[in-house]
Amino acid sequence: MGFYKKALYDPESPAPFALSRSKVDMFLKCPRCFYLEQRLGIKIPSGPGFSLNNAVDHLLKKEFDIRRAQGVSHPLMAAYGIDAIPAQHEELEIWRENFKGMRVIHKPTNFEMFGAIDDLWINPKGEYHIVDYKATSTQKEITLDDQWKQWYKIQAEFYQWLFRARDFKVSDTAYFVFANATKDRAAFDAKLEFAVTVIAHNGNDAWVEPTLLKMKDCLESAASPASGDGCEYCVYVEKAKSIL
Repeated sequence: MGFYKKALYDPESPAPFALSRSKVDMFLKCPRCFYLEQRLGIKIPSGPGFSLNNAVDHLLKKEFDIRRAQGVSHPLMAAYGIDAIPAQHEELEIWRENFKGMRVIHKPTNFEMFGAIDDLWINPKGEYHIVDYKATSTQKEITLDDQWKQWYKIQAEFYQWLFRARDFKVSDTAYFVFANATKDRAAFDAKLEFAVTVIAHNGNDAWVEPTLLKMKDCLESAASPASGDGCEYCVYVEKAKSIL
């Protein structure tokens, strides 16, 4: 565990406190880890970057941007019966950029909540669809049923909340574009081939508001909260302490 370099939460400060979408995930998984990082500056260990996933994201964005510039639908949309086109907006590139993204000041908590989307589609009703790209490699059917994929749904619903907080008209339907690297080629030959699947998710962002209020209460506390159920970091620390 290292020390967190970002400005820490100060209950006495009047300035808005910036929190990314990933910190909402952290709080939901383990309030104690969230508190230790954002209030005390003790950061949980970070994993390696996913450079191949990032490459897939980048190429998908370029592919959809071609249709965006033309103002036309993408063949995947027609294949899945999606009546929409890639959205155009002067702030889109900001909303897609890490550490910038869509930003909202949540007045009840004075949190500046933000997150970077992958894409935004718009339907004939003028409603925006949140779109997230995912890279994977599996021989199973692509679904959102796996337990760990529930975090994908939470991610999309948080982005829906962000855009609604900025008074955008947002559809309840978010889309996940899965690029699945196939493994049935005879040889690698320095290339990967992907099968692309689009899955719709009917989101409900009603959980966001009460969660932000709980995050505020957590950071205002003088003592760290209880660990989240099964938090692997807290389990490690407790076992290490018992031995040392």
